[in-house]
Amino acid sequence: MRKRHLRQDFFILCASIAFAWAIVHFGLVDAALTATGDNIILASLVAGLFFTSVMTTAPAIAVLGVLTFHGNPVLVALVGGVGAMVGDYLIFAFVRDRLGDDIGYLLARTGTPRFFKIFHRKAFRWLLPFVGGLIIASPLPDEMGLALLGVAKLSTSRFLVISFVFNTIGILLIGLAAHSLS
Repeated sequence: MRKRHLRQDFFILCASIAFAWAIVHFGLVDAALTATGDNIILASLVAGLFFTSVMTTAPAIAVLGVLTFHGNPVLVALVGGVGAMVGDYLIFAFVRDRLGDDIGYLLARTGTPRFFKIFHRKAFRWLLPFVGGLIIASPLPDEMGLALLGVAKLSTSRFLVISFVFNTIGILLIGLAAHSLS
């Protein structure tokens, strides 16, 4: 059963990458912007929302990269960062308690190996949000970074700030990479 799910996820991921290629190759963002009256802000917000999930990251990266050619890359990154923050919060609201508690339980078990004792140090608690933020900024699935933030037991306001800042940086880097590749 698990093997079948992995196969399905693999094909969905391949389809997502193929869709991202089609977005760029066939100029779908240009056509959508023309149809909506060049509303780059709305397009950036929606693309940012889809920047958060492993299955929609590739098309969102393609859209955000193309949008930086139509508007100010900093504006696209800021608005996309807001959309990604909203998407991350929706995922975080479900992941924080469930996955964070599961990982916390595994780390708190008595008799845990010595390696896991590092997770209880204060320095590590400070490092978790930073590493989680780096994962959020990267094209890696945000779910991994959100799980780390869930383990860190961040307040909602801190989570929103970390999510916005790191997503904005990630989207800005995508825009800069798109411009350097053209």
